[in-house]
Amino acid sequence: MSAGEPRRVGWLYVLPGLLVYAGFLLWPLARGFWFSLYEWDGVSTGTWAGLANYAETLSDPSLRGAFGHSLVLVVFYSVLPCCIAFVLVGAISRSRIRGLTFFRTVLFLPQVVAMVAVAVAWQWMYSADGPVNAALRGLHRLGLPDWSRGWLGDFDLALPAVGVIGTWVWTGLALVLFLAGAQKIPRELYEAARIDGAGPVREFLAVTLPGLRRELAVALTLTTVAALRNFDLIYVTTKGGPGEATKVPAYEVYNRAFNTGEVGLACAIGVTLAVVIFVVTAAVGRLAEGGRR
Repeated sequence: MSAGEPRRVGWLYVLPGLLVYAGFLLWPLARGFWFSLYEWDGVSTGTWAGLANYAETLSDPSLRGAFGHSLVLVVFYSVLPCCIAFVLVGAISRSRIRGLTFFRTVLFLPQVVAMVAVAVAWQWMYSADGPVNAALRGLHRLGLPDWSRGWLGDFDLALPAVGVIGTWVWTGLALVLFLAGAQKIPRELYEAARIDGAGPVREFLAVTLPGLRRELAVALTLTTVAALRNFDLIYVTTKGGPGEATKVPAYEVYNRAFNTGEVGLACAIGVTLAVVIFVVTAAVGRLAEGGRR
């Protein structure tokens, strides 16, 4: 057997996976990019448009607003869950908690529930007679202001209301990742920090956070991608409304392709969204790599 033969045999093992990857990801992406260069309604013959669809994606205030809404959702889907999970992990690392497995399972439970079911449940919770407004009306009877309202129909609060659902869904994932990472941190580091007189905040910054850098990168990547490609939650709860208050790029891809017949523009939005997701995930990975040096 020659020196190059094992390498060729290795490629034979990888080749089927590469073909599947190319057939189900690279080829549709390439076709989507090709369609984005046409003005096409999905039925009749398309007209060459060049980069006009991309220019419209960047210049249309409605589409720019949709991408801006996605950035707002990143705060609720990614930043808040990671912060909440860090607080919980910091508290757990300083004390022994009974029933931790049950606690972790309950928080992770939203991850195994279909997002459509989550959306329907929260749509009921936000309704006029739902638990959220019922609790707020109960507080009003105690003398507090009446904060009950139509959450998903409010132009100012609909997007944060949807974001809260994302926070509820993704906090469990971040917590499970951080707990798994915290178990690998030597207990001696915590004991040394406490001997040096470190309080909870200093102990977290000096021991827990550096030890969870890789887990943080994974959590930020997964939750950020979920925020940017969010469609089913928006479609079920608000359908982009009221007005354009909760429109996001993924919903606009569906809307432009199937409602307004702008398939070329929908493909351009999808390709742009894919580029944004790639840039964001690459930036998160680069920050994680830089922190380990």
